[in-house]
Parts: sequence; structure tokens; C-alpha cells
Amino acid sequence: MCGIVGLFLKDKALEPQLGALLTDMLITMTDRGPDSAGIAIYGGNENDGEAKLTVQSDNADADLQTLAADLGTAIDAKVSMTRNDSHAVLSLPAEKANAARAAVRELRPGMRVMSDGDTIEIYKEVGLPKDVAARFDISSMAGTHGIGHTRMATESAVTTEGAHPFSTGADQCLVHNGSLSNHNSLRRKLQREGVRIESMNDTEVGAAYLTWKMREGASLGEALESSLNDLDGFFTFVVGTKDGFGVVRDPIACKPAVMAETDQYVAFGSEYRALVNLPGIEDAKVWEPEPATVYFWNH
Repeated sequence: MCGIVGLFLKDKALEPQLGALLTDMLITMTDRGPDSAGIAIYGGNENDGEAKLTVQSDNADADLQTLAADLGTAIDAKVSMTRNDSHAVLSLPAEKANAARAAVRELRPGMRVMSDGDTIEIYKEVGLPKDVAARFDISSMAGTHGIGHTRMATESAVTTEGAHPFSTGADQCLVHNGSLSNHNSLRRKLQREGVRIESMNDTEVGAAYLTWKMREGASLGEALESSLNDLDGFFTFVVGTKDGFGVVRDPIACKPAVMAETDQYVAFGSEYRALVNLPGIEDAKVWEPEPATVYFWNH
């Protein structure tokens, strides 16, 4: 049992409140997942020609001290860094993003790359949602859309690595409530296809599957449609891309989900109570997503 929240803003006037709205939604879902929590924020303020890498370290004071300079030397490019507790956001030329990921592994073997892309930043750690959100000051963050997750571990250890969201492609991420039964065989297949998978968590395999399908030319909606045939198990997925937000439930749909839409936003929650403090919720169209049905919105 885990908790998922998501918010896709249509109204630019709400963008400064994105982090605050998501934080409230996430904390409301605490009893569905007190082990760890994470949020992906799509900033919407992309810099032409620049990419962002969000990294995390359990030994941040030592690992982050000279990281920007060391990475800049390794990839022969200007790198700037903004630290946020155990995480940091590295800004660098977009064409150097893949080289930077590889260089981080060489320079700091214990460091994890949480995400990379033009707009995405992912923050996740072990702990109660309210503590994780406060640790990174999520409520102060602005953006166009975002998704969050509170985890109750069932199939792997309670670690930062096992927390959601998972990102396996540029500006892509996934949160998941459920369990995939064919993740081991699918992991091997995707790794042979060159898709990066860095944990034993089944959710990361789901994220990698969608990355692979989109790399092969599928849209987000088409990738989600294919997942209904290729992924075994029970799942509710909420997916983020650079300009989009998608939802799908497996054909049995035993994991709870509710959505709301107004002229200002589209929102997702594992339960309705995650949505009750959103502006204008009393006038929203509210519904339960249908089984085996793909929903997606994009800017």
C-alpha cells in the first residue's frame, strides 16, 4: 500500500504554488506510506541549451564540496551547482548530459543520479513525507506539474534508492502503487536494449519500460497502452514527462485512484482526501479512472 499524488497545472498563475500544493497532498497520504517519500518537480523555467542533473549522496558534505569543479574538468564544460540538503542540482550544457552521468559515477561512486533533463528535479529520501518535504523545502518550489509518492515497502528494502519517483530517461519519471510480477525477466530484456536500470525495484522496471517504448517512437499514451499488455501484476502508474502527465491502471484496478479536473488543473490522488485542499475542488469534475484506460494531458 503506497500513496500517489500528482498535479498538472493549466493555469500559470498557480505555478508558484505547485510545491506547496503537492506537499499538502503528499502529507495527507502519509498513512499509506510512512517509509520514504519523494517528489518530482517540473520547473518550467528551462534554460536553452542547458540540462539539469539532480544528484543525491548519503555523504553529501564530502561528496558535494568540489563536485561542480571536478565534473566540469571531467566533461570539459562549465558546471554550476545548487545544493539542497543531501541533493544538488547540477546545470551544464545539454550535449554533455550523458557524459556527466557517466562522470558522476566515476568521480563519486556512492552518489546517485536522481534525474536528468531540461526541467525535472527529483528529491527523495527515507522518512515521513512531512519530514522529507520540509528537508528539501518542497513547498517553496514553483513549476508546471509534478508527482509525488509515499512508500510502504513490500518487495525491497527501505532505502533512498528504493523510494519513488524513478527516472530512467530525460525528463521522465514514474510513481507506482502495486506490484509487477514479471519485472525480473523484463529487467534483463531492457538492459539488453541499453535502458539504464540501477536498482532491483520493480517500479524502476516499469519506468524503464516506458522509456524504452518512447525511445522506440511511441508517445506517452501509446507507451501506457502497451504496458497493459506487457506488464503483469497490479499497478496504478502516474507518469511525468517534460510537457505531460499520464495515468493508467491495470485491467483489474484494485489499487485506489481518484482524479479531479478544473479549468486550472488536473489532479490525481490515491484517495479523495489528498485533493480536498486544492483551490476550487468543490467545483471540480471528480471521477475514478477506469481500468485499462489511459489518461494524459500535456502543455
